[in-house]
Amino acid sequence: MANERLRAVLLERGVTLTDLAAVAQVDPKTVERWITKGRTPYRRHRYAVAAFLGVDESYLWPDALSREQVAAASQSEIIAVYPHRWAVPRGTWERLFAEAKQEIGVLVYSGLFLAEDPGMVRLFKDKAAAGVRVRILLGDPDCPEVAQRGAEEGINEAMAARIRNALVLYRPIRGQQSVEIRLHRTILYNSIYRADDQLFVNTHVYGTPAAQALVLHLRKVTGGDMATTYTTSFERVWDGARPVD
Repeated sequence: MANERLRAVLLERGVTLTDLAAVAQVDPKTVERWITKGRTPYRRHRYAVAAFLGVDESYLWPDALSREQVAAASQSEIIAVYPHRWAVPRGTWERLFAEAKQEIGVLVYSGLFLAEDPGMVRLFKDKAAAGVRVRILLGDPDCPEVAQRGAEEGINEAMAARIRNALVLYRPIRGQQSVEIRLHRTILYNSIYRADDQLFVNTHVYGTPAAQALVLHLRKVTGGDMATTYTTSFERVWDGARPVD
């Protein structure tokens, strides 16, 4: 059976068989067999191809790794676990975003602790000026999902007010090239902070502010799927959100 996923990614990226063969250090006919005959490459070749194309190995070859191998790789993606968001040192937040070379993403209801920090806003501004894509997703302050979260945390309409405050505090970067801010109408089960292949995932707990909930520090590992689960979630919310006027 042909590998249509690999074929599609090559077409999307404008990569030829010869290009991919050079990356994997194989003959172009070998790459052609990977596509037309569905042959599974050796793992070193899968790793090189997935890294070059910027997609997960498990997406291109979902049957190449056993469930046990995927689970082991996913466990390796966990860098640290913090019992509360407030327990993550500010310097750790700063390093996360400062190390980004391609993309920064924030998915929250308000994430006011970031917007209130002039140093973080300046960091986003500097990164965008350097060509890093900065995407910020805030809750729509007028949507019922935000009202529900406000009620769950016991702050009611203050949740919407926090979002409006964050929008004001992000004015220095709104409209800047490489910066995009959107509003979502989604029930979030976690907040996501991403910088290239690293993420902070702040879980949401009913009746508890996000600052009091657990944070996972993840880094994408080839063959793992934990980090991908959250980046995929981010993209789905992004696709359904509307740009800030």
